Amino acid sequence: MTGSAAPQTFRLAYVPGATPAKWARIWQERYPETPLDLVPVTAAEAPEALREGRADAGLVRLPVDRTYFSAIPLYTETTVVVVPKDHAVAAVDAVTVEDLADEVVFHPLDDVLGWERPPGEPGFERPATTEDAIELVAANVGLLIVPQSLARLHHRKDLTYRTLVDAPQSGVALCWPEEATTDLVDDFIGVVRGRTVNSTRGRAKPQDEPKAKAKDQSKAKPKAKARPKGQEQPGRKPAPGKKAAPGRRGKPRRRS
Repeated sequence: MTGSAAPQTFRLAYVPGATPAKWARIWQERYPETPLDLVPVTAAEAPEALREGRADAGLVRLPVDRTYFSAIPLYTETTVVVVPKDHAVAAVDAVTVEDLADEVVFHPLDDVLGWERPPGEPGFERPATTEDAIELVAANVGLLIVPQSLARLHHRKDLTYRTLVDAPQSGVALCWPEEATTDLVDDFIGVVRGRTVNSTRGRAKPQDEPKAKAKDQSKAKPKAKARPKGQEQPGRKPAPGKKAAPGRRGKPRRRS
């Protein structure tokens, strides 16, 4: 008994805060025969997931090891400070690191901003995760600095956030092992970069190939038929110093 082979799947890892929905929708419209499997990973485990082959590519936070990975930077996020809604910071549009000097600022173990020294006063402990730190902010015992997407991800009605203008920022990139640049990875690069279906840089879909060949053939110009050697084009005079081709009559002379 024989059965049809399972369709090949493209696996895309993504870190908290990254939003693959737009590109996933375009992929499903353009490559319906290839399922897209979204693989959630933490920012810390994303590189290892790609190294171990648990995903073909990933939306990860920079920096990454560029000796092993290829990466296409996508965007850089605004950094914000998360505060209770009744906090003094909530009354302004933006603050600086210096403005937080006397505040307790939590620095979770999964921090993605890479501080040399976090601002403010350290908390009584380092929360294990950003989610845990959010709970402490809601308990009104400190503040938290994160990329804006994480503040939105962990949104609560009793919390708000404001831009921190002079803080480190976090960049998000499409990343994959350089030695594993497969056709599916190249297809997804095309989706992320906004290539059209008919882009010459992308791979043609099988059903599009006959159309492309027919189009190319219709554009081909017919070659002119070669004339026998020694035969001049009708109505064309021979070049100076050259005799007319044999069998061609010259202009008749007028009789005197």
